[in-house]
Amino acid sequence: MIKLMKGNNALVEGSISAGLDAYFGYPITPQNEITESMSVRMREEGRVFLQTESELASVNMIYGVAMTGKKALTSSSSPGISLMQETISYMAGCELPTVIVNVQRGGPGLGNISGAQGDYFQAVKGGGHGDYKMIVLTPSNVQEMYEMPKKAFYLAFKYKNPVMILADGVIGQMIEKVDLNELAKYPDEDEVFNASDWALTGCKNRSSRFIRSLIMEEGALTEHNYKLLEKFNKMEVEVDFEEVSTDDADVVLVGYGTSARIIYDAYLNLRDSGFNVGYLRPKTVFPFPSKRIAALADAGKKFMVVEMSSGQMVEDVRLAVLGKSEVQFYGIPGGGVPEVETIISKVKNMM
Repeated sequence: MIKLMKGNNALVEGSISAGLDAYFGYPITPQNEITESMSVRMREEGRVFLQTESELASVNMIYGVAMTGKKALTSSSSPGISLMQETISYMAGCELPTVIVNVQRGGPGLGNISGAQGDYFQAVKGGGHGDYKMIVLTPSNVQEMYEMPKKAFYLAFKYKNPVMILADGVIGQMIEKVDLNELAKYPDEDEVFNASDWALTGCKNRSSRFIRSLIMEEGALTEHNYKLLEKFNKMEVEVDFEEVSTDDADVVLVGYGTSARIIYDAYLNLRDSGFNVGYLRPKTVFPFPSKRIAALADAGKKFMVVEMSSGQMVEDVRLAVLGKSEVQFYGIPGGGVPEVETIISKVKNMM
């Protein structure tokens, strides 16, 4: 079925189609349609919905549900996600599969309600304490807002780790047509989603289980951190990106989310004008497509990174390039939107 939908509403339908068991959330713009729509759709499906008293309550409730092996999700926008950081660290330490959605707005502080991309560091580098990582997925259209919750839950259960969908207010509020047909099934998803060997479901006829992040025994926390590090390194195989016309490109445009849509328009314009320009969109920002960007740098490509921030993802591009090629940046922070004409001008100057 094809339907016109707002990005936030598409995420709700995608989450329900992915088998979401429980949603907990607290209102904040520009993601309020998620909570509002969940309040109707989850009850229609006979599943759990609760509007909580705060973002802290929301994230701790998905913490509890995740311990039982069920699929739990919360959503918020930038300031609300900041409040959740401690518990996200706890869930990573406990190796619990949950999904957190951030529909980013302008900051820092309360900022404004416009779409922005200033939470990249928080999501990718770990906004909470300790050595932990989350897989971070970045939709750039409404169809992906529908499809990514299924992938997020699959990866969360595969690695027993929180996963974040890092959207922004423009994608959340955008209306596009969405194919609501049944989501594709992963070949091993029945095994991946089976939590019977670790979930807390009552210990009748089996030994007790413990899920905890407080590890006090001598040397045990070091051993646990090495175990987590091994898991985070294995996540590298989940790297995902879209790439167009990089083979003959002199400059490669790089952006995610709404910025990816803007640079694609610039890419088309420049190509039509005879400039050899490529396009690369990370669909995961952890793991980041560092190896592909490094290979392009080795081939002599330059890079123009565009973000709705003062410059965050650009640092990962520069780390991947390691000084082998030129990396330029153009960004607008605080809820502003980069202009196609400015991108075109900057790329022409590079060339």
